[in-house]
Amino acid sequence: MTELQLFDTYERRVRPFEPLEAGKVGLYCCGPTVYNYAHIGNLRTYLFEDLLRRVLEMNGYTVNHVVNITDVGHLTSDADTGEDKMEVGARRTGMTAWEMADHYTRAFEDDLARLNIKAPSRWCKATDHIDEQIAFIKDLENKGYTYRTSDGIYFDSRRLNGYGHLARLDVDGLKEGARVDAGERRFVTDFALWKFSPPDNRRQMEWDSPWGVGFPGWHIECSAMSAKYLGDFFDIHCGGEDHIPIHHTNEIAQTEASRGTRLANFWMHGYFLQVDNAKMAKSSGEFLRLESLSERGIDTLAYRYLCLTAHYRTQMSFSWDSLASAEVALSRLRQTAYDWGEPGTVDADFDQRFRDCLNDDLGVPRALAVAWELVRADLSPATKKATILRFDEVLGLGLATWLPEETSVPDDIIGLAEEREQARRERNWQRADELRDAISAAGYLLEDTRDGYRVRKA
Repeated sequence: MTELQLFDTYERRVRPFEPLEAGKVGLYCCGPTVYNYAHIGNLRTYLFEDLLRRVLEMNGYTVNHVVNITDVGHLTSDADTGEDKMEVGARRTGMTAWEMADHYTRAFEDDLARLNIKAPSRWCKATDHIDEQIAFIKDLENKGYTYRTSDGIYFDSRRLNGYGHLARLDVDGLKEGARVDAGERRFVTDFALWKFSPPDNRRQMEWDSPWGVGFPGWHIECSAMSAKYLGDFFDIHCGGEDHIPIHHTNEIAQTEASRGTRLANFWMHGYFLQVDNAKMAKSSGEFLRLESLSERGIDTLAYRYLCLTAHYRTQMSFSWDSLASAEVALSRLRQTAYDWGEPGTVDADFDQRFRDCLNDDLGVPRALAVAWELVRADLSPATKKATILRFDEVLGLGLATWLPEETSVPDDIIGLAEEREQARRERNWQRADELRDAISAAGYLLEDTRDGYRVRKA
């Protein structure tokens, strides 16, 4: 079996994965800011991270999977200006910030369950770890990496040699050509560790601190909580590609300054979902939720299947046609696996090929192609069933528990199918195709088998 190889954004190369502790993996994934529902572009990132976790488990590792919930401190501007997204969201919804955070957290967890994404080993909320964040900031202050302005405590990025390595930032170029209003910040890449509450406006979420009443910045929560649950240097940190230039760059800076590590041995990032050649974003006010798919009668696991057809490090274009094709493919795979009956023994050759694809930086599109080769292979149904169920431990399509709907096929549709079968026996292929089209137009699928045909509701 080939060893697991993963692309590390920090080193910009695929390299062999070796855990820091034998048999165990610490995995931290940046979770949602719970001021709105997750859109399907967000969920593609969590599907990538679920695939990573399943591949690690396929390789025999026990995974300690930690996901944060950002329920305070994420400002509306990456330049650490504007309002907290939670405060803005509370006004929009009419709920308190606390009520809204709970509502959208539960909605997010529900989305993960509907996509068969495994729940993490631990959820951790920013608001439950204020003391840890204050202690982390205090350590940075004691080491000389902070300064105070009228609106908060900031990290002095120029004090840290190598700041911005993850994103390959041209810091000197930023200094010469900065277009962002830095306000009282000393340099454009400095960022907030603690923000002060406005003196004339009490916030819904604020806490006492050694520097004054306020709330933590966005980046500090991940450094503090990952250190608490995974240690100062752990195996893998994940997120979306948009986290590379700011959020993850600043997480690394904080931890390098405080703990002397780059936080994680591997940094991995999932790429965007594109709709009409534009990144899907909540800020536009127009985005597709998983619920949007359900409202159209689409099985949500069809979206999981669609995401499996593209490598996590490639941007994927979404269309309703591509989703419909994924739903058809998933339906066929489910029915085929169901028809194979009881499982027997896993085919070692197919299993090895499947694993080799996945161990090559999560090459799931190629692994999926191996699964379809298995469908066509000259093997016993029992062997195929056992092998596809082994594959599905990683694919996560729920093949082991799927059952066909108990729906009867109308007599007129059966009559068309019988007529088509007769046309095929007479080699009247044109008539056979016309009858198949008529069956399809009526909302039924006709599939040819070794024993004749099968008709079911589409």
